[in-house]
Amino acid sequence: MSDTKPCMKITLTDTKPSVFESKIGGLGYIPHDKNFPTDSNGNQLRLLAQIECDKIQLDGFMKTGLLQFWILNDEFGLDFNNPTNQDGFRIIYYPEIDKTVTESEINSKFVKSKYDDNAYCDFPVFRECSMNFEKSENMPDKHCKYNSGHKVGGYPYFTQDDPRDEKQLEYYDFLLFQLDTDSIDGEYITMWCDGGVGNFFINSEKLKKRDFSDVLYNWNCF
Repeated sequence: MSDTKPCMKITLTDTKPSVFESKIGGLGYIPHDKNFPTDSNGNQLRLLAQIECDKIQLDGFMKTGLLQFWILNDEFGLDFNNPTNQDGFRIIYYPEIDKTVTESEINSKFVKSKYDDNAYCDFPVFRECSMNFEKSENMPDKHCKYNSGHKVGGYPYFTQDDPRDEKQLEYYDFLLFQLDTDSIDGEYITMWCDGGVGNFFINSEKLKKRDFSDVLYNWNCF
């Protein structure tokens, strides 16, 4: 059907990935000559997720490299007045990966901030997990409940209303990443406030140009 959208569904697994692999939480890949992204006050952002692009079988998506999602562990890094303001969050794309980078090297760049002691409350990932991907399709659903879960592409899920106005809905037309609240064996591994979801949207033409400077980020909860 014409309203169907392809997506890559993501399943989280309780295994430890390397710094080069798809994951939520933990240490993200950082090249030798780069550092943790920071907000305007110099606080380091924390890795929400990174995705191996060759796992994503969607038109217009990159075929190589890593796509990363970083957020500040304070209010989940969102500027509610300007959800495209990449101060408390950052989208970073590395077309190529240098496998000589080590986890210990990245860890040496870590600087504790005043928010780290409150990370459990203000960061939606409780422990590092790997990702498995499966190609699927989404149908539009006005109640959104069938579009829950973790994914790239397809239709988004919201616990409240879509934060995009009519103009933004048309412009930010591609779901770059969705991370939902989730658990493994009865223990939460992700949680947005009291059971919400986080979404990142991009214009599909900017995605094709690998331009991640203009992304709309939102999280909401019940």
